Amino acid sequence: MANIYNPRDITWLAFNERVLQEAMDERVPLHLRIRFLGIFSNNLDEFFRVRVAGLKRAMDFKDKYITESFYQPPTKILQRINEIVIRQQQNFDKTWHKIQAEMAAQHIFIKNSKNLNAAQKKFVSGYFDEVVESNVIPILLNENSAMPYLRDKSLYLGVAMRKKKLQYESKFAIIEIPSRLLGRFVLLPSAEGEKAVMLLEDVIIYNLPHIFSYFGYEEFEAHCFKVTKDAEFDLDNDIKTTLAEKIEKGIKSRRKGKPTRFVFDKEMDKALLEFLIRKLHLTKKDSIIPGGKIHNFRHFMEFPEVFETYRKPVERTSFDHPETVGKRVTDVIQKTDILLSFPYHKFTPVIDLLRESAMDPDVKSIQITAYRLASHSKVINTLINAVRNGKEVTVMLELRARFDEESNLQWKEILEQEGVKVLVGIPNKKVHAKLCVIKKRVQNKTIQYGFVSTGNFNEKTAKIYGDHLLMTSDRTIMADINKIFNVLRKPKSDIVAALKSCKSLVVCPTYMREKIIQHIDKEIEEAKAGRKALMIIKSNSLSDRTLIRKLYDAARAGVVIKLVIRGIYCAVNQKDFKHKIEAISIVDEYLEHARVMYFYGKGNEDIYISSADWMTRNLDYRIEAAARITQKNLKKEIKDLLEIQLSDNVKARILDKKLSNNYVKGGPEKIRSQVETYRYLKNKTESAEPAKK
Repeated sequence: MANIYNPRDITWLAFNERVLQEAMDERVPLHLRIRFLGIFSNNLDEFFRVRVAGLKRAMDFKDKYITESFYQPPTKILQRINEIVIRQQQNFDKTWHKIQAEMAAQHIFIKNSKNLNAAQKKFVSGYFDEVVESNVIPILLNENSAMPYLRDKSLYLGVAMRKKKLQYESKFAIIEIPSRLLGRFVLLPSAEGEKAVMLLEDVIIYNLPHIFSYFGYEEFEAHCFKVTKDAEFDLDNDIKTTLAEKIEKGIKSRRKGKPTRFVFDKEMDKALLEFLIRKLHLTKKDSIIPGGKIHNFRHFMEFPEVFETYRKPVERTSFDHPETVGKRVTDVIQKTDILLSFPYHKFTPVIDLLRESAMDPDVKSIQITAYRLASHSKVINTLINAVRNGKEVTVMLELRARFDEESNLQWKEILEQEGVKVLVGIPNKKVHAKLCVIKKRVQNKTIQYGFVSTGNFNEKTAKIYGDHLLMTSDRTIMADINKIFNVLRKPKSDIVAALKSCKSLVVCPTYMREKIIQHIDKEIEEAKAGRKALMIIKSNSLSDRTLIRKLYDAARAGVVIKLVIRGIYCAVNQKDFKHKIEAISIVDEYLEHARVMYFYGKGNEDIYISSADWMTRNLDYRIEAAARITQKNLKKEIKDLLEIQLSDNVKARILDKKLSNNYVKGGPEKIRSQVETYRYLKNKTESAEPAKK
């Protein structure tokens, strides 16, 4: 089995190592390198909260199926995870040390409690008194009391205190760093030409003598630690309880999850470290990971703008799609399909279309799915505006979007208060499809239009996630979106029959897997006949066993297979392939998030954009949708963009059996696909401008 597949969780760690490579790359601007360290840290937190927690639960079941689903025994995978994570943490610490040296060369300094000048000491004392102290709650620890509740995602100071006369007696305390309320970074007064930043925990460390002044302690040693907990929760089967109530209960139970990782400053007082490990009931089987001084590095994704070169050059900012400039989007998409490619194109046309619909007296209804929304969502604002203008608005709001459950519950309440019809999905199946249909009546005629996307309708992430969104008035696509919403309204109906009747959209969980296999089989048939056979797949992840085996069949038959997979990649080239599978991963400034499928199809070139990754959870346990691109110019555009990515020899890494993350090399010209994609789409915009005039 090990020779046929790479374990999903090990390949995910290889992806996160690619993120760390970006932080290690000295060609990357300094502020972005810090951001990549933050992304790496945040990714790892979620990995331990979900995947490691799942592996630990699986260890309790001696079941052959469970071992097969992970591709290796969970115990063996957990051992490999610990080895890899400790090695990555060492590289992380070295990288952060180098970055600090480069920051110092630019006269930017991270200050701690021991290297403040007189003016900074005065400022830190005053800042603590005025802002921080009221949010600091020290908790004294002792052997005979239970360990206080530690929150997941929070950062803590472990404090060891001593009196000079009693050097061998220590008192322990912990303090939760109130970064949720105050932020993590404090800008200090500094000399001209310099910038000084202090972390909130160091502000607290500087003021420890003041905090514990009542106890007479004179020596303090404080180091950071954090606990990562199991983030899964089970939904009970009480039929009297609504899904929203179950989610709310699950969120509360998540707070009591078992620890899956304990990360600490390796300089921590040894007695305090042993005390914490004992009180948290951690054993050698748990992930106990020594690290550097700073933890919860995810906050560094929002590092202060202290760099001269912090802002992006003007030439890399998002631009308008040429078809939408100075026109009503509603009018344009009734004549032609529009393909938006984020973050190169602005997200504005999506908001404009919804705003136009909200105010158009002929529009009768809007139906849209929502998975992850921006914190101050313009999409939601337009929908509320539509309701106030008398439109019937339906939002399929997925309450089970992991880590967005609480936010989506709040959106549910807001939308329902405004009169929006909120659907919450189907039992045991997340709704991950990205769909919208708008319906209007003009002279007793129904007109429909809308959009299908590979990513969320989120104007914030659209600035950093690479996605495609098809705006269209295609009748068959709109009819299929209506069918999906009808199923969502009546979740007890025959889902399979209703969704399988879709004629244009390829939908999960009923037909997408079958359709993909049909396309691969056709390519196999062509390859065996000695004719051209080619498929290009772009996805976030590839782990589905059935589709991997089908790719192996195609490679053995001689089909040329090219893959662009950002994250999880479980396939392994086999010796009997006529053509080795060419697989790359691109990690760069923008997160590659689009899912695209290209099949040569005897020259017909079948191209789809999709919300679904090639994972079992997507194909069998979610409502997903893929839209076939039929407009000739858009088919060419997507194929060109795929070819640009496949030509990348700057940010592309080879996906191989050893998960070595070697960069793609070769070619006389350096091709960085995200830069070339920008130029390609920008040129199309500029070449269209004279025609508009």
